[in-house]
Amino acid sequence: MKKILVMFTMMMVAMVTFAKDIKTVVFTTTPQMHCEACENKIKSNLRFEKGIKSIETSVPDQTVTVLYNAGKTTPEKLQKGFEKFGYKARILKDGEKVEKNTGEKCDLM
Repeated sequence: MKKILVMFTMMMVAMVTFAKDIKTVVFTTTPQMHCEACENKIKSNLRFEKGIKSIETSVPDQTVTVLYNAGKTTPEKLQKGFEKFGYKARILKDGEKVEKNTGEKCDLM
């Protein structure tokens, strides 16, 4: 029984040691997203940045939610990643809403 308890404790220590620091950040972009093509442009380009685990976009909310490994990248590096394909990204604070600009037209359609 002691051996099992010691082994279990060692496994738990190992799991904590190797756990990755996964964080989430929410961006809004300029220009704003208008359609599925805009979403695809962001997802297909941003996925090449180091440390990204997942990307979720929402045209109605005008948000890009990125799950990333904090040991490999930072929100500032991700913002520079957006600039590589023509978008400026701003980090949204918790609960902050983005007003959709209906005057802009999509360049991708």
